[in-house]
Amino acid sequence: MAYRRTAAVQARLDASRREILKAAVSLLTEHGYAGCSVAAVAARASVATGTVYRHFPDKATLLTEVFRTAATREISAVAAAVHRPASIPDKITAVIDTFAGRAFKSPRLAYALLAEPVEPAVDAERLVFRRAYRDLVAATVADGVTHGVLPPQNSVVTAAALVGAIAETLVAPLAAGSPEPDTIPALIAFTRRAIGATDAADA
Repeated sequence: MAYRRTAAVQARLDASRREILKAAVSLLTEHGYAGCSVAAVAARASVATGTVYRHFPDKATLLTEVFRTAATREISAVAAAVHRPASIPDKITAVIDTFAGRAFKSPRLAYALLAEPVEPAVDAERLVFRRAYRDLVAATVADGVTHGVLPPQNSVVTAAALVGAIAETLVAPLAAGSPEPDTIPALIAFTRRAIGATDAADA
């Protein structure tokens, strides 16, 4: 007869997994992927190394889940900002304000999520989340086009270009840990021009 975990055992395992991920995200925020060795994560979570491997068979699997956990939190914040009542250009501005503002508050984490060299599995997750950001922007741009607030354009291409521009603009300041004060305002101005926002459209 196959062994079945009791609800109490499963609850303990789930709690252990959550603590391991919490510890790993904390290390990622402080030191990037270089600080997320299995041993370091185990020490931060106050568990044995073997316990980490019980939940994550290898480091790549652990880091992929760590990326997914941290990135999901970031995109949820951006999505919440986009869905607040506002004009279409202001919704696009909210993407940058939220994304870049949060990035500069935790530059080490943001650099790790955007550009730090890491295992191919994590790079694959980066593509998934870049598409998620693109889709948020594309839906907003398409809404603006539909309502005549923005000029006709391929909303997916526009969104992909903007997400790429935002990431490229932020990588160097995040790596240096010292953003220029006009980085976000300049990026917002560029983005509003790129989507075709005008004073009339902002009204």
